[in-house]
Amino acid sequence: MADQQSRHAFVLATLARGNDAEIKQFAEQLLADIDEVEVIKNRTGLVMLPMRDTVEGTAFHLGEVLVAEAHIRALGQEGYGMKTGRDLEAAMAIAVIDAAWQAGHELSTIDAFVAAQADAIAANDNERMRAVEATRVNMETF
Repeated sequence: MADQQSRHAFVLATLARGNDAEIKQFAEQLLADIDEVEVIKNRTGLVMLPMRDTVEGTAFHLGEVLVAEAHIRALGQEGYGMKTGRDLEAAMAIAVIDAAWQAGHELSTIDAFVAAQADAIAANDNERMRAVEATRVNMETF
């Protein structure tokens, strides 16, 4: 059960950082086989951004972040999606993918899509870290 929960957390976290256009297109493909989608919640709002002090290890709130949030019911499952910003379509697309994943609908296709999104995110993160490293200055302390 814990493995399933960690996999579910990975799917949602990956989709939250994934490419919006690709996520919307993929969700549209899944919707072709889904009869009914009930929208429970679809809204924008502010959430607190938690951070951890690297010296003392204490948690604090850095500030508020605007997010789009969607909660749906489809295929007998509840799906949830959240993205930073105000793109409610992207949040709804994530919720559709989540409900389909939980229902086992097109599971191998969804897993392959999520893996491709995770690879793209990792490549983007790697490129960003290379750019940051290029600006690092090493100074000697006297």
